[in-house]
Amino acid sequence: MYEKEEQRLKEKLECVRRSGVSLYLEGKPASPEVIADKCVCEDAIYMADYVLDEEGRLKELRYDRITDWK
Repeated sequence: MYEKEEQRLKEKLECVRRSGVSLYLEGKPASPEVIADKCVCEDAIYMADYVLDEEGRLKELRYDRITDWK
């Protein structure tokens, strides 16, 4: 049911990671696949915390307080 949203998020995160941005889930490094699997659910949309470096460039995407709905 959530496959399309999960695939879209995974592809988006893969692109971000390839550009040098680190990905975290609950404070630990995570792959796009793991994050997409945990973040796609029926009742909620998760927004990442965007962490910038000292020059204002995106360096990390952090997904915290994720409930595993699956």
